[in-house]
Amino acid sequence: MRLHRLDITAFGPFGGTQSVDFDALSAAGLFLLHGPTGAGKTSVLDAVCYALYGSVPGTRQSGGQGMNLRSDHAAPATRSEVTLDLTVAGRRLEITRQPPWERPKKRGSGTTLDKAGTWLREYDARAGAWKDLSRSHQEIGEEITQLLGMSREQFCQVVLLPQGDFARFLRADAEARGKLLGRLFDTRRFAEVEKRLAERRRATETRVRDGDAELLADAHRMQQAAGDAMELPALAPGDPGLADAVLTAAAVARSTAREQLTAAHSRLAAAESARAVADRALRDVRELARLQHRFGEARERARRLQERADAHRQAQQRMERSRKAEAVAPALDLRESADAEHRRAAAEELRARTPLPDHLADAGAAGLAAAARRAAEELGGLDAARRAEQRLARLVAERADLDRQERADEDVREEAEAWLAEWDTLRTGLQNGVDAAQQAATRAEQLAVQREPARRRLTAARQRDRLALDCDEAQRQALASAEHAVGARAHWLDLKEQRLTGIAAELAASLSEGEPCAVCGSPEHPAPARKFAGHVDRDAEERALAAHQRAEERRMEDERRLGAVREALAAATAEAGDAPAGRLAAEAEQLEREYAQTREAASGLHAAQEELRRAEHERERRVAVRQEAAVRAASRVGHRERLDREKAGLEEELARARGALDSVAARASQLERQVALLTDAADRARTAQDTAQRLKAADSRLADAAFRAGFDTPQAAAVALLGDTAHRELQHRLDAWHAEEATVRAVLAEADTAVAAQAPPADVTAAEHGLAEADRRLRDAVSARDAAARRCAELDRLSAHAAASVRRLGPLREEHDRIARMAGLAAGTSADNERKMRLESYVLAARLEQVAAAATARLQRMSSGRYTLVHSDDRTGRGRSGLGLHVVDAWTGRERDTATLSGGETFFASLALALGLADVVTDEAGGVRLDTLFIDEGFGSLDDQTLDEVLDVLDSLRERDRSVGIVSHVADLRRRIHAQLEVVKDRTGSVLRQSGAR
Repeated sequence: MRLHRLDITAFGPFGGTQSVDFDALSAAGLFLLHGPTGAGKTSVLDAVCYALYGSVPGTRQSGGQGMNLRSDHAAPATRSEVTLDLTVAGRRLEITRQPPWERPKKRGSGTTLDKAGTWLREYDARAGAWKDLSRSHQEIGEEITQLLGMSREQFCQVVLLPQGDFARFLRADAEARGKLLGRLFDTRRFAEVEKRLAERRRATETRVRDGDAELLADAHRMQQAAGDAMELPALAPGDPGLADAVLTAAAVARSTAREQLTAAHSRLAAAESARAVADRALRDVRELARLQHRFGEARERARRLQERADAHRQAQQRMERSRKAEAVAPALDLRESADAEHRRAAAEELRARTPLPDHLADAGAAGLAAAARRAAEELGGLDAARRAEQRLARLVAERADLDRQERADEDVREEAEAWLAEWDTLRTGLQNGVDAAQQAATRAEQLAVQREPARRRLTAARQRDRLALDCDEAQRQALASAEHAVGARAHWLDLKEQRLTGIAAELAASLSEGEPCAVCGSPEHPAPARKFAGHVDRDAEERALAAHQRAEERRMEDERRLGAVREALAAATAEAGDAPAGRLAAEAEQLEREYAQTREAASGLHAAQEELRRAEHERERRVAVRQEAAVRAASRVGHRERLDREKAGLEEELARARGALDSVAARASQLERQVALLTDAADRARTAQDTAQRLKAADSRLADAAFRAGFDTPQAAAVALLGDTAHRELQHRLDAWHAEEATVRAVLAEADTAVAAQAPPADVTAAEHGLAEADRRLRDAVSARDAAARRCAELDRLSAHAAASVRRLGPLREEHDRIARMAGLAAGTSADNERKMRLESYVLAARLEQVAAAATARLQRMSSGRYTLVHSDDRTGRGRSGLGLHVVDAWTGRERDTATLSGGETFFASLALALGLADVVTDEAGGVRLDTLFIDEGFGSLDDQTLDEVLDVLDSLRERDRSVGIVSHVADLRRRIHAQLEVVKDRTGSVLRQSGAR
């Protein structure tokens, strides 16, 4: 771990923002942190610890979650903050922490509490930028602890070396050393091992007893499965011979059950054979009944065929005459077609001759055609007159259209002039409507901006009122929980005191004759203590402790809930202020009503603007219409005169062509009708003559075809001919009769059917009753066989389970003996543990031996080879064994207590011990490299030569690329160490000055 930069704002004695460049300080290897007493030297180290762990060492963390870390010199609006840039485990990280603080409210008076904040970033070398990792306190704490591999207490002992603590450690007794070493090396897991071994010893005892009970329960289940075929041994769980007796009884029960299963298999085989015989008999009877029914049905169908034989012969004769008549069918169709065609032609000729004049009624086709040609020639001479008449009609219509246009233009001109006279008044009214809508739209935008703040404030006010009630309830609950927790703690302490009073009786209960006492070690117990009435055992104390812990957890949970409700209430109050929710609701409602009214008024802006634009377009259109009407009136005068002259010439020409009729068209229409009638009559006469000739030829061919087919007349052939539907129906009846006849003959010819018809009637019912009785007997035999098989399977399963239980109990007893020996060895109560050392004490002694060896390497250099630290595993009275610490004086060759060292010797001995402990803890933490260390005070007790040797030892740490920061008042160190960080205090707060660093 290497520190790069530290930024401190409003933290401890530092009212403003101060920065420390550790890279520059560490370049020299040694750097000095000095300043007057109370200036804030330790606060710099506290800031490093706070940035990493979110808390500071010792009692300086008091005051909740770090509320007292804020500088009293800071401005009210300045937020306390610590930012640390460091490299750990090869990763460049930046940690920023902000402790909670009470800041002034943004609205109104008073303060509000802001929660603590934490940010973790990592530098991405490839991107050349910082990237955010987390903002969670818990996640960041777990990440940093995992990377450093040590807790806050270990960090403070290893990186921030407190010289005073190690001086006390050097002189402390074994009990005090054990507490410190246990805190640094976290040997709680070894205590848990001791506890776990004791629990496993109790568990194996219970499992052995439970195994016997389970075996006896299997025996009872086997007795239930075997019925009366098994007798249980009269033994209880734990009695010798229980397993063998149960297994023997199980073997007898299994043998009896298998004999019963063999008998059930024999009965089942006999029942299956009887059922197969009955099933075959039923199938034979059903087949006989089917054949008898088939023969009777065939006889009945033969009788019905004989009854329909005459009708079948008549149908055959009718089919034969129809086949002969099919040869005459084409001639019949041709004659009917010719007759129909002739009748239609004669009717059409009569219809065409009816409109003709009397002198043409009896004319032939040639005369009618000649008359049509003469009428057509006369019609061709009227084309010029017809065109003149059509031109005259167009002239009259055009003259009338001119008069109509003139009247319409006059009406348009008058209407446009009347509308334009009202234009100024209309335009003023429309413009006023547009202006009013624009003003409403502006007002609506202003109100829209005010709506959302009003809503938020109303919501916050309602939440504030609700949270105020919740806060009162949470406060009452927290008070009740606190009172309950106090009562539970008092009850637990009372029971604990009562148990300690009678602990001798509890220990005496576990004494066995000839076994050593766990307290005094004596194998004789002349007067063991006896439990008195109302004795409190361990279970009662643990129940009281559990109740106390639950009550304490409930109290802490209620206090956390109270804090959360108060924070939410403060936030809602800051948003809503002190205004009542009712008044804010009324104001918000009034604002919404006014906003709705202005929006409704503003919604007509677009319509008003469109209406104004349409009116302006209408004015322009009406002005243009008036001008166009005047131009058209002037152009119509000359056109009217030309039309009048042309009309007079055409009327004179048509008077000559019309004759007696009203118009040329009437004369032409008369001639066109005459030509059409004469032409149609001539065509119809020629068609009638042709169809008469074809009808005569068809009659001749029909008579010849009927004679050749064997019919006397064509009418007889037509009667014999069948239609398609009648022919298909007749053929279907004939085919069905022949198929039925063939089927009946085939059935009556079957040998099996004839033999069955000679046999007595089959009795199917009796055969079915026989099969049902055989099925019932088979089901009974299957049920008996299944019950015997289940009994055998159940006895086999239970016997196997019992045998497995017996096999399992042997290793379980061996495991119990082994665990019991291990538990006694770990607890220090076993005879094999010669020094009566618990496991945790043994581990701490090993760690202390490593620390003494690591410290000796530096102590010998500091003391010029005179002193060596060694540990002792001798017991001191009734205290811990293995945690003694002595110093060996090379000048005298004697080993003596560390308390005999002088002040200066104590300092460099404790410093060597601290450095050695740092190395051991670092290795214990996974080998995390610690590149930056701090040593706090103690250098004033050294003479110049010893100081040089100590500084040489510290300076040698640079060989491992370490930097050491010395926190000291000693003035001589300022001359010896050039890289310095000075803390200067002032009435306005302390500041940092960095010098001598590159």
